[in-house]
Amino acid sequence: MEEKYYMSIVHINSFAGSGMFRPGLILRLKKDHDNPYDDEAIAVYGNTGAKFGYVANSTHSVCRGTHSAGWFQHLFKEEAECQIMFVADDFAIAQFLSEDQ
Repeated sequence: MEEKYYMSIVHINSFAGSGMFRPGLILRLKKDHDNPYDDEAIAVYGNTGAKFGYVANSTHSVCRGTHSAGWFQHLFKEEAECQIMFVADDFAIAQFLSEDQ
């Protein structure tokens, strides 16, 4: 059985807003090497290329049962996909799917 890994997606209201998220939605993860605040940042994008938020990377924003952006760094090179599982007012929980080969 394949292990499932989950992440918290934060800052969703700063970008697309929680109304854009729904369970089952597939999003693209991209390492954000130019982020001035977090050198382990992973940005989250929709299928149109619009930024939807970031994978949480702080002990204050990573939800219990999920992993931080720093933890996910070793699972993919530059881009991967995730699927939204749960949406709240200001964050979403997603399952890591795969690295984009």
